[in-house]
Amino acid sequence: MKKLSAALVALLFVLALAACGQKIAEPPASSAPAASAAPGTSKEVTLKVGASSVPHAEILNNVKAKLKTEGVNLEVIEFNDYVQPNVQVFEKQLDANFFQHQPYLDQFNLDKKQNLVKVVGVHIEPFGAYSQKVKSAADLKEGASVAIPNDPSNAGRALALMEKNGLIKLKDGVGIKGTVQDVVENSKKLQIKELDPAMLPRNVGEFDLALINTNYALQANLLPTKDALFMEDKNSPYVNILVSRPDNKDSEAMQKLAKELNSEDTKKFIEDKYKGAIVPAF
Repeated sequence: MKKLSAALVALLFVLALAACGQKIAEPPASSAPAASAAPGTSKEVTLKVGASSVPHAEILNNVKAKLKTEGVNLEVIEFNDYVQPNVQVFEKQLDANFFQHQPYLDQFNLDKKQNLVKVVGVHIEPFGAYSQKVKSAADLKEGASVAIPNDPSNAGRALALMEKNGLIKLKDGVGIKGTVQDVVENSKKLQIKELDPAMLPRNVGEFDLALINTNYALQANLLPTKDALFMEDKNSPYVNILVSRPDNKDSEAMQKLAKELNSEDTKKFIEDKYKGAIVPAF
């Protein structure tokens, strides 16, 4: 009997070990919910996009709700300068920005040794010339003061627009890359001063003429189609673009944003809200 009992105890001990081994090999209970998750579901992705408040942030905010239904949480961070939005995208504090045109981006990349890239073009903001002192460019007197943006791409843009309207002549071939030093004819001896673009609307009364980016003009309640003495036409090469980094420009969330910015809903929003002061570029 003692031998039988000993054998029985040994057998029970072996069976217990086998049972324990089976329990260890079983998948953990926490894996069950993942297996039962509905096919096609994914975690919401957040995109942080820097933008000028008008019109860029307004356009972005208009597509927020639609993107939310597509699993993209769009965070719009407003800026009042043309430097930090690019710096913060490059440093990965932002995913993208929306405030600039391609000539400005090209110059910024060159100057700062960055490699930011266009994702999609959205709209054109016709550049305009404004005055509180004269009613037309022909009324400008000799020695009149003219303010233009101080960043290279927009300064060249302003000078090219002045040339097109007969105020100055630039050195042959410089086009939109012209600088004040490239002015070869200035029959009215206009005094051209460069200012920070954001300062121009606030200082328009201090000059006889000020050439202002439309986003800043709109913030000052200046409507190009109504208030500008002259402005760019629809053939302007300065399409405003969504910009990101090479490593994320083709991400699913970024492409969803690009698609919504080029949608019929966005086109209608731009046309209805801005009444021709801003023109869709798609």
